[in-house]
Amino acid sequence: MQMNKVIDILMIEDDFEFAKLLGSFLEKHNIKLKNYTDPFIGLSVPLEKFDLVILDLTLPGLDGLQMCKEIRKKSAVPIIISSARSDIEDKIKGLNLGADDYLPKPYDPKELVARIYSVLRRYKKIEEKNEPLLLDEKNSTIYLNSKALSLTPAEFEVLKILIKNYGNSVSKEQILYSSTVFANSSSNSLAVIINRVRKKISSIGSIKTVRGVGYRLVYHENS
Repeated sequence: MQMNKVIDILMIEDDFEFAKLLGSFLEKHNIKLKNYTDPFIGLSVPLEKFDLVILDLTLPGLDGLQMCKEIRKKSAVPIIISSARSDIEDKIKGLNLGADDYLPKPYDPKELVARIYSVLRRYKKIEEKNEPLLLDEKNSTIYLNSKALSLTPAEFEVLKILIKNYGNSVSKEQILYSSTVFANSSSNSLAVIINRVRKKISSIGSIKTVRGVGYRLVYHENS
């Protein structure tokens, strides 16, 4: 898989040799990697120069989750967490702090490439102005044809994850575990929330129930 445009990625990874080998592999896929082993230096660079950030969690002097939080305060740049820490709590915290994906180590570099392209396609999709639904995560707002939707926190979280996974089915478990908003929710209460969101976006699309899988956001052809 190739793109004409070189993808510039900022990586914060204290394993220098791992980053070097990964950088050599990514170059073959039109991806340029700039790595910093020191998280504080990584935080000081202009994030607008990069298309995406790959972030380790076990870093010297600053926990990766805190760094994820600091990056998200400064920028909406996509973040993929790449970590040997496989605790589900770390994954949930990372996603709640604004990370777009979580890839546990060890992994095949080809999977990382696929994740990078997937996240970048997703961002292009949600940032296009002609899309009927526009997600503004920083301000916890979703716009329907440029008008802000009135959503409860739970409705926002449901629609957010469906927009970010547009074109793909999302499982009930993936939605329920995506945010602390659903800490005490069940599949039945999720179904109620889904139905409320369906009504609010009915003019431009719907949320289809995929039997045995979960839900998928679709747009009307003329929206």
